[in-house]
Amino acid sequence: MSSKSKISKGFLTVVPKEVRRKVRLKEGDTIEWSVNGESIRVLPHKKVGIDDIVAITSQGGDAVVSKKNIQVGKRDRR
Repeated sequence: MSSKSKISKGFLTVVPKEVRRKVRLKEGDTIEWSVNGESIRVLPHKKVGIDDIVAITSQGGDAVVSKKNIQVGKRDRR
């Protein structure tokens, strides 16, 4: 999937609707910008809710890995 958005005055931009829907971004979510040479990578960092915390603690395993997966939108509910 590829989308474009324009940089407006004040260097603001809008995350395109189809991208927001695909990764389930909501108002208040944070995105991380990474630069590698001339490439820009944007990753979502979602707010972690109580359901996510309960899922992390109830599954066992590596809590750090589970938290990172939740932050990027991966839910591995067993």
